[in-house]
Amino acid sequence: MVTIHETELKEAILLGIGRAREQGRPILVSEVQKAGAIDPLSFFDSGSADFFGERFYWRDPDEGFYIAGLGIAAQLSTGLAEGRFTYIDRNWNELIQDGIIVNSYNKAGLGPVMFGGFSFDPLKPKTVLWSKYPDALFHIPRFMLTVVDGEAYLTTNVVCSKHDGLSLFNKVAVEREALVKNLKVERTEPEVILKEVKEIMAGDWKNTVTDAVGQLQNGPLKKVVLARELRLYFNKEVESTAVLEKLEQEQKTSFIFSFESGGDSFIGASPERLIKKRGKSVRSACLAGSIPRGKTAEEDSLLGSLLLSDEKNLAEHQYVVDMIRDAMEETCNHVSIPDQPKLMKIRDIQHLYTPVEGTSKDTSSLLDIVERLHPTPALGGLPKEAAIEKIREIEALDRGFYAAPIGWMDYAGNGEFAVAIRSGLIQGKEASLFAGCGVVAHSDAESEYIETGLKFRPMLSALGGKNE
Repeated sequence: MVTIHETELKEAILLGIGRAREQGRPILVSEVQKAGAIDPLSFFDSGSADFFGERFYWRDPDEGFYIAGLGIAAQLSTGLAEGRFTYIDRNWNELIQDGIIVNSYNKAGLGPVMFGGFSFDPLKPKTVLWSKYPDALFHIPRFMLTVVDGEAYLTTNVVCSKHDGLSLFNKVAVEREALVKNLKVERTEPEVILKEVKEIMAGDWKNTVTDAVGQLQNGPLKKVVLARELRLYFNKEVESTAVLEKLEQEQKTSFIFSFESGGDSFIGASPERLIKKRGKSVRSACLAGSIPRGKTAEEDSLLGSLLLSDEKNLAEHQYVVDMIRDAMEETCNHVSIPDQPKLMKIRDIQHLYTPVEGTSKDTSSLLDIVERLHPTPALGGLPKEAAIEKIREIEALDRGFYAAPIGWMDYAGNGEFAVAIRSGLIQGKEASLFAGCGVVAHSDAESEYIETGLKFRPMLSALGGKNE
């Protein structure tokens, strides 16, 4: 349980207020302390009443690394179509510049952290579906729990203005004390039942795939990724905590995430890392080409062997490898990529997978690399710009944050972004799920439709649907 030590936070806030008066601008204050044994999902759930719509959750499958945030100390957002990555990077650096950070632990993901993401395509016409999420949105939480190397840490963030006084500290202290009490509360949620699953324009989607295949056979495009939507209806409002708990149980090899905005929750279990940065060390992943899991070990092995020798999937995978290599070489001094892919097996599907490692240049920030990598050919197509334009032209879906970068960055420049696939948008008693597939010159619309069905399974299962 958390043992609250108030002195350092009080002194830091008073110092922040003084600095805000001197400089005539808001000053960020951040304080970190050991938190004892706290389950990150319980921490996330403890804010369901006081911080509903202002929470996020992240689990890295490789390290047992978790971040859960409650409340919004500061927000960075923009509707800019051009320069949105640079805008967020610049404003983040301005926020942490001259900030007062009380953190004696040399760990990534502590102290000031911004969590959020970007839309897939800022030039795509917007619909009401994603009205709560601008084209770039990041939250710096009021309270944040980080679990790393088996230890839990509580970060408290406060933005001080020249008009604040000691009452600001008192307010934060009361909020933090209430948070600690909420951690002890046992909750029993009413059962949420999935009443209906509606396919959105499935026939039109297949026709679009068929038309795209014809264009790919006679044009410069090599590949275009097309996505579709399921709309789900429930008897009660869906609780994000219950969905995350199910994803934790069923998708152990994936990044688990939830990012709330204005009462909506974008949530998912992505198998695909976009980029991870620790100091100058960076890691990315090429994930493209897929086949179902087998019902027996023998069948599963046979399907995996077929995938590793399938020309269409190998070609699709190589597109991703080539693009990620180019993007990494622009931002890194050294890049290492294996010659052949291997298999990544997750619960319902297996993919061709190639890891990528590099050493970043001094001038390359995490968001610089994110901008160059997004979207990979696995989510957009090839050539990159032409594929995005084609998706914008022929795809009916407003992707919003689907298939786009989602993740976090700390004040030292460390962080990680995943590609927001195997995901859904929860909106009260309804939810939309999203899935896409790579269309090439020899694709078949019915086969691609079946593949998207496989990719709906993780979220459909977590939301109470049948996993057939």
